[in-house]
Amino acid sequence: MAIGVLALLGFQLVDSAFIARLGTAPLAAQSFTFPLSFLIIGLQVGLGIAIAALISRALGAGQEARARRLGSLVLLIGTATIAVLALLLWAIQTPVFAALGADAATRGLIRGYWAPQLLAAWLGAGLYFGYSLFRAHGNTRLPGTLMVVTSLVNLVLDPLLIFGIGPWQGLGLPGAAWATVAAFGVGLAVLGKSLRRTNWLSREELGQEVRESARPFAGIAGPAMIGQLMPPLAAMLAITAVAGLGEGAVAAWGLASRLETLSLMVVLAMTMSLPPWLGRCYGAGDWAQVHRLLRLALRVIMVWQLGLGLVMALGAPWVALALSGNPEVRDDLAMLIRFLLPSYAALGVCMVVVSAGNALGWPLRAMLMSAARLFIFYLPCLWLGAYLGGLAGLAAGAAVGNLLAGLAAWQVLRRILASPRRRGAESSVQA
Repeated sequence: MAIGVLALLGFQLVDSAFIARLGTAPLAAQSFTFPLSFLIIGLQVGLGIAIAALISRALGAGQEARARRLGSLVLLIGTATIAVLALLLWAIQTPVFAALGADAATRGLIRGYWAPQLLAAWLGAGLYFGYSLFRAHGNTRLPGTLMVVTSLVNLVLDPLLIFGIGPWQGLGLPGAAWATVAAFGVGLAVLGKSLRRTNWLSREELGQEVRESARPFAGIAGPAMIGQLMPPLAAMLAITAVAGLGEGAVAAWGLASRLETLSLMVVLAMTMSLPPWLGRCYGAGDWAQVHRLLRLALRVIMVWQLGLGLVMALGAPWVALALSGNPEVRDDLAMLIRFLLPSYAALGVCMVVVSAGNALGWPLRAMLMSAARLFIFYLPCLWLGAYLGGLAGLAAGAAVGNLLAGLAAWQVLRRILASPRRRGAESSVQA
């Protein structure tokens, strides 16, 4: 999954790097779409978390017929839900992007890009739900492989569709979105063929399963979706602060956002692969294994993210040079890298604790941790930093917010697992 996430997030960064060659204005236009794209991703991840938790628990309890019914429901309901959201975001794009700070010229660039990007988001959601089904059944190889395949297809098509070849001039900014549409289409074709060879879906008694699973599904999906939708909301609020610092700052922030997700590849892979395992342990009542898994996960995250963050901070000028040719954007991006990348060790701890909470029957606590991370720690520190020190202060404030959130999440996890019922063979979780 880490390899797959690296490939998937890498092609998003490649998109931004190619678009940066078109100029600052197209890159800023793409950056304004990130919060709404994250909104779609947040909703699909919330749905995927709930269904993966229920399927893994059903498998852990030996309820294979129910697991098949749940697999069918997520594919039907999930894709329909994302389609409705995509149509809504197309309809309200003008007032939303204006509220985010995009001027008329930038909104004109966004309009040609937004329709194919929403189509790509819908196709990507279908892929994600399929990946969730495979992960719940313990198969992470196919999702990881398909992430690599779709990334390679996108990498080949990006320069062709953005810049053109020979006499054909290319599509510019919309070309990046159409490349993603084609890549995800290839992934869906392979995924569908693979699903037909399994026995993980069922057409029988789906209505009855909806009635029986609606309440437990809502109990997990509701808090999980709220928790996943909070980061896009925070991203919208953050970019309004960045927009006041100029177009170059917005472009640099957009590249830093892409780099953030890429640098968190191990954390994201863990948030996808760990919950099904934890869910099976939860279904079997094996809390000793839960302790061992979480302790190992937190150690890996701290060592990997802190080491990667320090290396990236030292190499910030060269990383920024590789991603942007504009001197103003390059200098701002280098500064953001120095402040933000090391802080992602603490952010990773918080993300895994939230993911574990959804898998282990603490969805409300997980949602509250997400809310605290963003609206008590991250955004107030970011706004205060921007007020006191411009873009440098904003970056420092965001880093401090991540650190505080990670410490708070670790303390919450220790208190929860220290209860006698959940202690199992271990007395506490150490990181």
